[in-house]
Amino acid sequence: MLSEQQFRNHSEAALESLKQALIVAEESADIEVEDQSGGLHISFDDGTRFVISPNAPVRQIWISALSTSFKLDWSDTDQGFVLQKTGEGLKPLVARVINQQLGEESVSLP
Repeated sequence: MLSEQQFRNHSEAALESLKQALIVAEESADIEVEDQSGGLHISFDDGTRFVISPNAPVRQIWISALSTSFKLDWSDTDQGFVLQKTGEGLKPLVARVINQQLGEESVSLP
């Protein structure tokens, strides 16, 4: 298991990279991204909000979206946070749930 400092380093880097990709995606999709207290909030025109936040005690990044809680663990193999159930990384998962919410394939997060 990662130490708390390793988790903080990995999660801060992952969330900052995600935030930058989402800021670019704002230009082509009806979403608004906010950085709040170390987490990210993605707001939609219909009032829906997704929350992405680090959870240090369990060393996971949690995503609350589509009435579901997605819990991503650090993968040394992938050098990123991964949803164990599907094998999706943080950015592909966030892009998928945003596109599901929007009902169109308008977001791609490199």
